[in-house]
Amino acid sequence: MTHRIRPQAVPVTAVPPEAVPVTAVPPEAVPVTAVPPEAVPVTAVPPRAVALTVLGLALALALGSGACFLIDDNGSEGALTLYGNVEIREAVLGFRVPGRVTEMAFDEGEKVEAGTLLARLDAEPYEESLRTAELRVEQARARLAKLERGSRPQEIEQSAAQVRQAEAAVLNARKIYERKLGLLDSGASSQREVDAALAARDEAEARLTAARESLDLVQEGFRAEDIAAARADLAVARAQVDEARTRLEDTALHSPSDGVVLTRAQEPGTVVGQGAPVYTLALPDPVYVRAYVAEPDLGKVVPGAPVWVTTDSSTERYRGTIGFVSPRAEFTPRSVETPELRTDLVYRLRVIVPGPADGLRLGMPVTIEVPADQVADPTTADATAPAGS
Repeated sequence: MTHRIRPQAVPVTAVPPEAVPVTAVPPEAVPVTAVPPEAVPVTAVPPRAVALTVLGLALALALGSGACFLIDDNGSEGALTLYGNVEIREAVLGFRVPGRVTEMAFDEGEKVEAGTLLARLDAEPYEESLRTAELRVEQARARLAKLERGSRPQEIEQSAAQVRQAEAAVLNARKIYERKLGLLDSGASSQREVDAALAARDEAEARLTAARESLDLVQEGFRAEDIAAARADLAVARAQVDEARTRLEDTALHSPSDGVVLTRAQEPGTVVGQGAPVYTLALPDPVYVRAYVAEPDLGKVVPGAPVWVTTDSSTERYRGTIGFVSPRAEFTPRSVETPELRTDLVYRLRVIVPGPADGLRLGMPVTIEVPADQVADPTTADATAPAGS
């Protein structure tokens, strides 16, 4: 554990060296004689000498404090101390579908595991939608099967019978026309009767042609385009079933990871909209610590270097690693209280502490110590930084 003594502010008054007379006296030149106490005269010390003495003690104390600031338990110098805060990592959870809340399983402060059921909506409307979508699939499947199977044998036989009937009608119409035409010269038939017989014959032949075309259509079955459209309708109906099933599953809210409930925003009976906050979950593993390093010390921190993290409320030390150093400079934020960094440009960095670390609370101020043997040489820091960090 590193003992850090913060130097106190001591007013310092500059004194020119020539104002303090100093005379070197060899030890052998000073005779030592026992003098009784009553023979020692008491002389008032000038205030100037007292001020110089106090100044010397203050400077010695400040130098000693600065030395202790960078000395660890083993007495090694060169450790780098940084200050920061535990980052608030949280997830705001809500339903992807609207509905009425029927269950809220956890209260604030309770721990949850990944996959745990947190809340539930009234699922009845979504169950009905799923059943409707499943019936549409059955309807589309039946229509496709009908088109792929084609006409029934009875339909084909009916069309064939209509063709035979038309053929008989044509044969009869032709005989009548020929008979009327043969009697026209003898006067037994008039031209009017011949024309009527000719029209009847042509009409019967047209009916025969239509019956034959109808038989061909029945035998060939439905068009390929109709079958393709029916297949597409079935695919759409199946997709609607998947969508309805997904919406039904979304009526249950599960925890995405291990965490602690920070906020319980709803209560049973509340009608919530899509995406409305229901729970706020704190994600404690891993713990992220946001810290800042001054520009002169930037070359001493390298992504991947191990560090120690401590708090003011406990003597426990947490092992972590430097995971990220920002490439952009910024002014020191208000949360950093070190006097040396208040007005300097600094670079943000992230320290990753693997969980569990229950002693590190969200937003807590912490101290980060980079051990002396891990402080990078500024002249080689760029070359030793891990790629992609």
